[in-house]
Order: sequence, then C-alpha cells, then structure tokens
Amino acid sequence: MGFSDLGCYGGEIRTPALDSLAAAGLRFTQFYNTARCCPTRASLLTGLYPHQAGVGHMMDDRGLPGYTGNLHTSARTIAELLKPVGYRNYAVGKWHVTRHADAAGPKHNWPLQRGFDGFYGTIHGAGSFYDPSSLVRDNQMISPYADPEYQPQTYYYTDAITDHAIGFVRQHTQQHAQQPFFLYVAYTAAHWPMHALPEDIARYRGRYNQGYQPVREARFRRAAELGLIDPSQPMAPGFGDWNAMPHKAWEAACMEVYAAMVDRMDQGIGRLMHTLQQTGQDQQTLVFYLQDNGGCAETVGRSGNRQHPDIARPAQPTLPVMKPEDFAAAGSTPAQTRDGFPVRMGKQVVPGPADTYVAYGRAWATVSNTPFREYKHWVHEGGISTPLIAHWPAGIAARGELRHSPGHLIDIAATCCDVAGATVPDGGQPLEGVTLLPAFAGQPLQREAIYWEHEGNRAVRAGRWKLVAKHDQPWELYDIDTDRVEANNLADKQPDRVRELSLLYDRWAARASVAPWPLPEPR
Repeated sequence: MGFSDLGCYGGEIRTPALDSLAAAGLRFTQFYNTARCCPTRASLLTGLYPHQAGVGHMMDDRGLPGYTGNLHTSARTIAELLKPVGYRNYAVGKWHVTRHADAAGPKHNWPLQRGFDGFYGTIHGAGSFYDPSSLVRDNQMISPYADPEYQPQTYYYTDAITDHAIGFVRQHTQQHAQQPFFLYVAYTAAHWPMHALPEDIARYRGRYNQGYQPVREARFRRAAELGLIDPSQPMAPGFGDWNAMPHKAWEAACMEVYAAMVDRMDQGIGRLMHTLQQTGQDQQTLVFYLQDNGGCAETVGRSGNRQHPDIARPAQPTLPVMKPEDFAAAGSTPAQTRDGFPVRMGKQVVPGPADTYVAYGRAWATVSNTPFREYKHWVHEGGISTPLIAHWPAGIAARGELRHSPGHLIDIAATCCDVAGATVPDGGQPLEGVTLLPAFAGQPLQREAIYWEHEGNRAVRAGRWKLVAKHDQPWELYDIDTDRVEANNLADKQPDRVRELSLLYDRWAARASVAPWPLPEPR
C-alpha cells in the first residue's frame, strides 16, 4: 500500500476505523519501512536492519550472513523480548520471515518457536485470499476448507485474520487477564492478487472511471490540507496516459478491487478495536498501524497465464477438485481454485473472484504513492514511506496531531521494550532503533542516520539530507526538507556532502552484513 491510500493520509478509500485512530492519536509524516515485505517484517519484529536479522533480500539462502532467508537466533523478536517481563504474545496473518514453509518443517523459525503463544496465518508471503496456501494454526498446517475450528460460509483471508485476532483478545481476557499481551496482526491486503468480496467492490463501482491523474491530484490536495505534505513541493511525475488506455473499464476495475481490499481491512480493524473496548482494554493498549512497503508496480497476472490463456471463465470446472493436503504445496500463485476452475490472468480479466490473479499495476501504484517517486523495491520516497498511526489514550495526551520527526520501523521494537520495561538478553543483538516515546510527547527524536539497502537500491538519511541510488547508478542527493519528492538532485553541486554520506553508508553496510548486488545464486 502507498502513502496516500488511507483517508486520514489524503486518500478517497473509505477507512473510518483508521481515521478514528488517527483522530484520537498521532500520525507520523516521515516514517519509513524497508521497501519490501519480508525485510520489513524482519526489521519490525527484531528492531534490526533486515540484513542483521538474516533477511536482507527474500526467502532464499544466498550463503551470506545477511541473506539466509531465516531470522537469526540472535535477532530476538519482540515476542521473545516481552515474554521475560510477563507478556503473552499472539500473531495473526502473514509471517514471511523463514524459507521453511513445509508441513514437515523445520519449524524453528515459525512463530511459536520465536516467542509467540498462539498463531494463525500463512508462512508464505502471498497467495489467494479465498484459499491461501501454507495456512497454519500454531504449528499445524491446515487447509481453509478442512479446518474444523473455523468454517465461515465464505472464507476470505482478511476476515479470517480479523476473526482470529479478536479470538486471541477474547481468549486472553478470559484465561490470562492478569498478564499484559502483545498482538501482531499482519494483514495481507492489499497485496496482489486483487481479491475482494462483491459487497465491498460494489461500494467503489465507477469511482475510478476518471482515470489516474484526477485521483492523484485530489489526493495531493487533501494530503496538503491535512498538513501531511508541503503543497509548495510539486508531485513527482505521473505514469500512464488514461486517454490512450485501450482497456479503461478493466483498469478502473483493478483499482475498485484494490480499494475494496483496503476497505475490508479497515472494517476488520474497526471490529478489533471494538473488541478491545468491550473487554476494557482500549485505553491502556498501544496500537500501531503501518505498511510494509510503498505501492507495488509489479505486473503480476497482467500479461496473461501461459497454462490457461483463456480470459473467460468456463461454464464448468475443468481441473480436479483440490484436496486439503494440496494447499500445503500450492505456492503463492495457484493454478486453480479449490473447486477446479483454472486461475485466469491477463488484460480484461476483471479481478475480485477466486479464479483471477491480477495486480493493479504501475499507474495505480503511482496514485497510491502520491506525491512521491518510485515504488516497492526502490528506496526513493515512494518505496519506503508509510503511514504510521499511534493510538494510546492512556499514554499519548495529544489528539489528532502530526509528528514530523523521521522514524523507521526499527523504532517499533525499541518503543515496545521501552513501554514494557524489557531489555535485550545476553546473546541478542542490540536494537538499532530509538524509542518513539519522546515523539509521543511532542519532542524531536534524537537519532543518528537511517539506512536502506534492497536489491542494490541503497540510501542513507541524516537529518534533512538523503543520499539515494538505484542498483549500480550513481548517488543522488536531496534536501528532504525542501524536496521530499526528490526532483532536484544536488549531488553535482555538493560533492563533499555526497562523500560524507557515502562514507556513512559504507560503514553501516559493512557492519550490517550488506553484500554487493547481484547476490550469489540461492543454495
């Protein structure tokens, strides 16, 4: 998801639950992730840069300390840090910090072995919202339709995540009321494929028929009105000529389904917050909301399916019905639905149903990332900028205010430890982040530089200055205070600052186990 998708960050998508949390709490305007799903999760869970945690890229073992595809044992999770001070810990949703997703194991990096007392979710990073593969309850692989404990009329993963998060809260209240708890809720919305329920899609029907640029301009105006961005800084260049688009209805439908996915997630967050209120825990519970990367320009499913090139749905199933055991090995891109319909891809395949598998594409990702440059994978502002909402009635006096201090998701673990009185035990790597408690009180954060590297894309931010580069391209230098859209490259005008910041980056890369790109082939 992008910086401007939420209503409280300028978007038109209906997000009343998150808007309410923002109105009663804080919004951070310069908070950062790592530009990709599993590296972000590694950093979020451990308070380390992803390479230090062993997940510098994806879930492959590249034979290098920073790229094992597994969390290092010395990279203690928030759950492992909070457990010694009395917390019970629960995780729901996307795990995606181990390369071992098989039912037979090994399971040493599954949630229950990393400090959590209960888990429901997927070990894989992506997949069908109707029939997700690698679905696990605690340590047991299950299938969505043969699970005796959870049988809704229509299985939809976003709802299942919400339902199990609520279940953990109620279970904890009934059985462990004297203990504090940590709940990690990792929704997969709005990751491709664009799967959404018909009633949610209907809410956005026709909303995007005007095309990309009008939506983007409206988001820019709204974000500026909210004080989230500086209106004197222009938007980064757009992408996609709507007038030249031959499949306008299909393009609009892709964004309708994307919006519906976000809407459903927000509904779930609202239900979860209502449960906290019902159980008397809403005032004392610190809630964070953030996203794992910027809007995604990947073209998954948009060019068709070589195995099943037809874009029309057959009248009857053409493939064998899936068995429960098939879901363990289905992978992130299924060939069929559970009832035997082939999965359809390609232009004019209207997303939403279970037998479709399509991403929303680069042009809509540009809208999501308004007003910034680039996307997921890249470490320009569009790839790494996330909303951060902090809601804690008992601990944050301010209501509806903004915080402009730069922050990074490595700060979440440091903040949780600060609030809980937890420390890193002997043998654990020291946390890289800083506590956000001063920002809660309206004070600036005292921190050193913030660093990024993913697939050779690299950056360092020190104060107002950001040095950033793509792959093997030369460094670019930007004054983020006056040019957060990264339009005016000052590298040629300030070579001394480039040298200073590049030296900072090189020193960090050496100590954080960052390797040059391209990496060795997976083992």
